[in-house]
Amino acid sequence: MDKAREEGYNILGEGALDCCRLCPHSCGVNRKDASGFCGCGVSVRAAKAQLHHWEEPCISGRLGSGAVFFSGCTLRCCYCQNYSISQQAFGKELSVRQLADIFLRLQEEGAHNINLVTATPYVPQTVAALDLVRHRLHIPIVYNCGGYERLEVVRSLKDYIDIWLPDLKYYDPWLSSRFSGVSDYFSVASRAITQMVRQTGPPTFSPAGKPAPVMKKGVIIRHLVLPGHRKDSIRLLHWLAHSLPKGHFYLSLLRQYTPYRQNGSYPELNRRVTSYEYDKVVRTALELGLGQGYTQHKNSAKQEYTPIFDLGGL
Repeated sequence: MDKAREEGYNILGEGALDCCRLCPHSCGVNRKDASGFCGCGVSVRAAKAQLHHWEEPCISGRLGSGAVFFSGCTLRCCYCQNYSISQQAFGKELSVRQLADIFLRLQEEGAHNINLVTATPYVPQTVAALDLVRHRLHIPIVYNCGGYERLEVVRSLKDYIDIWLPDLKYYDPWLSSRFSGVSDYFSVASRAITQMVRQTGPPTFSPAGKPAPVMKKGVIIRHLVLPGHRKDSIRLLHWLAHSLPKGHFYLSLLRQYTPYRQNGSYPELNRRVTSYEYDKVVRTALELGLGQGYTQHKNSAKQEYTPIFDLGGL
């Protein structure tokens, strides 16, 4: 796409999928005729919509987060626990009206928020669905993503997203290229996350409840510690400590890496994270003043914590 067309590109407009540039890959494909890098066409596809109890405590709360798991992804993580929907396109097609009705139903079921899981390929349709029911939604909207986001998309969602829940996966471009198929992951994700923090400001919460207060606005940055790569995790922690304002985000250090998809191409990933590796990362975070957030117990590395994608709730 040339510069003139890029400047006129409307991320939220009806023609956004005619020459798709919703993610950093900027495929430029007409998704009415073909799928892009994300594997998505013109219609919304989702694999499940449910009250989800396995997010961070301030997201799941007591009753659960209203999670909508979209199909497709802008990354190719070799260890993805949601592989069947992120890379195999499992899911059901939904109209914008159906998606809007799902948001309302989840709210009626008691969801603390609407949790958009990997919605980037469907930003125009998701915004259209939110526009249909915004006057009836009184719970926060969560954008749950891999962190590999166009700055323009983050900015365009300023008036729609209350809570950002991005991953920050890698510092080293070699690792991001090897494990997720993109060499520019950190440069892209660091800019996007900085903008997310800038847009939301310090986290705010509902009055204290059980088991914990529920977040109403803010950013939670997730990092999954991978076996054999604690030093890369520590580099990310130093970047967070020196680049983002203290008190303006929560950090969630994940220990849940589960090697249940054995792959001979990545032998170093065919094991769980050791206590030494994870504890070293946690100690570094505390030393850097990044104690505002969450850690996980050793037993979090279990396959049963991954949702069963059965089209439930759709």
